[in-house]
Amino acid sequence: MASAPPPEDARPSGRPERKAFALRLSPAVHAAVERLASAELRSVNAQIEILLREALKARGVPPAPTGPEDPS
Repeated sequence: MASAPPPEDARPSGRPERKAFALRLSPAVHAAVERLASAELRSVNAQIEILLREALKARGVPPAPTGPEDPS
């Protein structure tokens, strides 16, 4: 009997799985996010996630925490 696969939101390291997808931005928006990320010593990817979390929270829809590294 085969064992069940691990949940999609967990990796062997114990960290939550990250969803990868393509995001198309205008060059001006990308440059602004890049400047902000640099000023806050983050990657562009991390900065976009933070901006999305802030926008969701401002609209009253905060994402549910997914694990110990989840900054929400």
